Amino acid sequence: MINERVTGSRVIRSALPAEAEAVAALHARARATYYPDGLPDDGIDWVAGWRAAVARPDGHVLCVVERSRIVGLASFRTPEGAPADTVKLFQFHVDPDHWRGGIGTALHAACVEQWQADGRRNAVLDVHVDNRRAQAFYTRLGWEPDPENPPAEGDHHLYLRYRVTGE
Repeated sequence: MINERVTGSRVIRSALPAEAEAVAALHARARATYYPDGLPDDGIDWVAGWRAAVARPDGHVLCVVERSRIVGLASFRTPEGAPADTVKLFQFHVDPDHWRGGIGTALHAACVEQWQADGRRNAVLDVHVDNRRAQAFYTRLGWEPDPENPPAEGDHHLYLRYRVTGE
């Protein structure tokens, strides 16, 4: 597991349970950018959810820290019922104030490095249909539509797949 990866003034490391509130706040800021009518009240206690994600023994939550502030995060694990060589990227967010600064690319590279270390060969994710910025980002990095999971009519997500290669 990635304990710490230093790239210039950035540190990419595993998130800590005590950081769940900061992670949830970043998650909310990033999600708000692709909901045209504002972030919906989904009734989820995201701080508790992030605390649980960080504590999961079968998952990873990586964060990017710049100047003592979390500016990016990624959460992934093998989804229930999936083959052992498959990982799902459940959450991937960069603080909107830090877009276009290479944070997402560096965080994605750290995810791929961890997937390789864990023996993963396939990665999957779903992205909100209104999040065109994320769709373009994933496409640039080699993600493709998942042929085994086409979107159903009225679905609010697109399903993408990534082939993890190399060492």
